[in-house]
Amino acid sequence: MRNTAHLELDADRLREECGVFGIFGHADAAAITVLGLHALQHRGQEAAGIVSFDGKRFHSERRLGLVGDAFSRREVIDRLPGNAAIGHVRYSTTGETILRNVQPLFAELNAGGFAIGHNGNLTNGLTLRRQLVSEGAMMQSTTDTEVILHLVARAHRNRFVDRFIEGLRRLEGAYAFVGLTNKKLVGARDPLGIRPLVLGKLDGCPILASETCALDIIGAHYVRDVENGEVLVFDEDGAHSHKPFPPLAPRPCIFEYVYFARPDSIVGGRSVYDVRKASGAELAREAPAAADVVIPVPDSGVPAAIGFAQQSGLPYELGIIRNHYVGRTFIEPTQQIRQLGVRLKHSANRAVVNGKRIVLIDDSIVRGTTSVKIVQMMRDAGAREVHFRVASPPIAHPDYYGIDTPERDNLLAAKHDLEGMQRFINADSLAFLSVEGIYRATGANGRDPVRPQFTDHCFTGEYPTPLTDQTGQQALPRQLSLLAEAG
Repeated sequence: MRNTAHLELDADRLREECGVFGIFGHADAAAITVLGLHALQHRGQEAAGIVSFDGKRFHSERRLGLVGDAFSRREVIDRLPGNAAIGHVRYSTTGETILRNVQPLFAELNAGGFAIGHNGNLTNGLTLRRQLVSEGAMMQSTTDTEVILHLVARAHRNRFVDRFIEGLRRLEGAYAFVGLTNKKLVGARDPLGIRPLVLGKLDGCPILASETCALDIIGAHYVRDVENGEVLVFDEDGAHSHKPFPPLAPRPCIFEYVYFARPDSIVGGRSVYDVRKASGAELAREAPAAADVVIPVPDSGVPAAIGFAQQSGLPYELGIIRNHYVGRTFIEPTQQIRQLGVRLKHSANRAVVNGKRIVLIDDSIVRGTTSVKIVQMMRDAGAREVHFRVASPPIAHPDYYGIDTPERDNLLAAKHDLEGMQRFINADSLAFLSVEGIYRATGANGRDPVRPQFTDHCFTGEYPTPLTDQTGQQALPRQLSLLAEAG
């Protein structure tokens, strides 16, 4: 019989592309950036990089691996002098994980050096790249972020901010940028605000970060969210806000609340932890289960499981224990070692599970392969019944905005109806939170069918921007429709 007493449950998770951080005017800019990236590590674990400016020169350190591995030594920080720095943690959705793709990217432009880090994904990045290469551009990476460097370099404006905005006007998709010149820290958010970006202050110095948890770790205070479509510039004269795009209602990515953001972050004025708990409560109302105990799939299912337990009146127990001390290995284990579970992080808590009717709460199901293992692990631990509840709607459509989703044919909800999914994972029952339910959990009065309040295409199939790289169609009709909506 297959040994499922210990499992790695993170293999079938969605992955975010990255997190960004920037600070301007602080004597400890690089060290503070390292701390900020530590807080954002959950957004990308494949690579990390920092670029600083010391008043004369730019300095860059880019490494594969975790922030703690790359920037734990004092001598590395000492190689990043200056009072301004930007940083980036990466999980690749465009471009391989190789050193030349690690951000922030840097280039010497006509007016001086420019470094930039990007959270998101450009849905016309490949199209723009082909155009630029055909015009003679020489690309040094395979990531879509490099496109903005070339667009800024080719812009026909005098001021840097105008060249940057001219470049932004050609982009489609989702982006939150932090950039650094020899005089400025720059932040920009896409016109719909799909990817998050917040403004904070530490000792009077401005900070830009993907999430508020990066402000908390350094003792900075939150000022506000960068608005959708806003370009913020900080220099010796202070802060300058530019709004070059027609005003649109914001549509932040709803998956920040479901999975990506840290539970202690505030996204769009909402506590991520509170939204996840509320999602569990809504799930208990929509899909109750005749069971003895509520068990979260760690760690992302924990807040929703608490909400489900509180709403249903069922006891909450840790039926799956996560070993947080399992680290990365530098050897490739043999198949025999894998079967022994040396590298695996989760174990069934038989004392809680044995003989019980259990409700498993998870945040999402992607391919379903991990869910199969979780259900089997619970059965092997003696569960009498296993009811699976998911605190988000079925993911039936791929993402093109910076989330690493499989092709549609590999998404469980795209291949099976609810009954088929239940059979696939071998649960006694299966239910998902409705789209209306996830909206209620955020505090919205349901989903506006005409102008949805969130980017929710993974659930609904409604993409809020053109998908030029996917369809080959030009974006002009959609841009015109956005202008009409804005008017």
